[in-house]
Amino acid sequence: MSIVRIDAYRTLGFASISGTYAAVGTPLTSNWRAFRIVNNTDGDMIFSVDAINDNLFVPAGSFVLYDVSTNTANTSDNDAMVFQIGTQFYVKQSTAPTKGSVYIEGIFARVS
Repeated sequence: MSIVRIDAYRTLGFASISGTYAAVGTPLTSNWRAFRIVNNTDGDMIFSVDAINDNLFVPAGSFVLYDVSTNTANTSDNDAMVFQIGTQFYVKQSTAPTKGSVYIEGIFARVS
């Protein structure tokens, strides 16, 4: 049986977001099966997992939700579709924010 765990969220305030990629929190310490990015700023944001390629666009005041392992059995925390341990999320502005923060929340599984 797998047990659902919610990881500590990662966040970055608007004043630290520019046109250059900045790390959002720390790298993952668990394999995330689902995650949500919340853009609580008043600027459009672009997210990356390598600080080079633009991967995800999240408009101002919105969120995106991804379940990368829907209906996948967990065997020894070794899923086929997860954001692996060590993944670092980055953000840069598409339009400059003047308030708010971005948040990244994740869910992982543990075998009981």
